[in-house]
Amino acid sequence: MTHSTASTNGPSRRIIILISGGGSNMQAIVKAAKRDHWQARYGATVTGVVSNQREVGGLACAQEAGVATHVLSHRDFTDRLAFDLALMSLIDQQDPQSPNHVPALIVLAGFMRILTPAFVSHYAGRLLNIHPSLLPAFTGLHTHQRAIDMGCKFAGATVHHVTAELDHGDILAQAVVPILAGDDAASLAARVLTQEHLMYPQAIVKWLQANAST
Repeated sequence: MTHSTASTNGPSRRIIILISGGGSNMQAIVKAAKRDHWQARYGATVTGVVSNQREVGGLACAQEAGVATHVLSHRDFTDRLAFDLALMSLIDQQDPQSPNHVPALIVLAGFMRILTPAFVSHYAGRLLNIHPSLLPAFTGLHTHQRAIDMGCKFAGATVHHVTAELDHGDILAQAVVPILAGDDAASLAARVLTQEHLMYPQAIVKWLQANAST
């Protein structure tokens, strides 16, 4: 069933994606947005990609897809809060195509920064992340190796709302994959990543449908 949740006549609800590297999840989201006509169906468009790292592959991929890119290096700031305030200002800068300059949704796609409570509060309810484990298990880093070391039979990924507590927040979607005999962290990560690329765009659509008036 097709869900029509937004008019195509008004300005787009802006989606901003934050990355720190190759941005494979970002690429999957941008591809899905075009392929599945998010603007026509949900009134939403990916309008910007922001990286805290210079010269990463994700920037070139976004540019090739016609998405505006920005670099804001955390190394140019004295502390986390100063960086986050500058990032908020960049994200919220006036969009001439939209009278409501605050984006509808901020999507973290391999953004390797711990966000301050001020940033999280500013975008409360409009800030999504994907984490490579079945939360609440294995928050933080090295999730795949930790799952293997613990003898888990399954691993996966979780899309969740971001809160001030790392890798917490309400869960929107999860994908599960088996841990196979002989798996190492790299092989398990690759299997999980294929599911991330399917799940993250679907979770964003679910959010757009649930927040049609945002």
